[in-house]
Amino acid sequence: MAILARARADEISTRLSACPDLPSWHVLRGPESGLVMVRGRAGGGGAPFNLGEMTVTRCTVRTGSGTDGFTGHAYVAGRDAKQAELAAAVDALLQDASWHAVLTDRVIKPLAAAQRARCADVAAKAEATKVQFFALRNMRS
Repeated sequence: MAILARARADEISTRLSACPDLPSWHVLRGPESGLVMVRGRAGGGGAPFNLGEMTVTRCTVRTGSGTDGFTGHAYVAGRDAKQAELAAAVDALLQDASWHAVLTDRVIKPLAAAQRARCADVAAKAEATKVQFFALRNMRS
């Protein structure tokens, strides 16, 4: 779900288009946007404090009809209703054993690889601007 929450709606939609004959889904709740309080901890392990509010969008969908379907939920940062709906749909479809392997190979793994590549690119750009400070004592031979 973390991979789907970080993926853009167009990325999820593109990956889903590579999966033919996907079952349909219908929206049970949402997508609806709201605010959540983000909390932090002083020093990473100290007393909790309220950091601020963050916009999130949630959605719940159901595949199939009656009792033979699966329910999927998603909460995503921001106001992208399509992203929340697609993430919830993938969550529901991943619960179906017949779709789990297909979606893992065609949607989840490619999205994870793209996210790792973006992180590596950002890290490389940050590394290029890194300044190393040496103490004068270390510079003398």
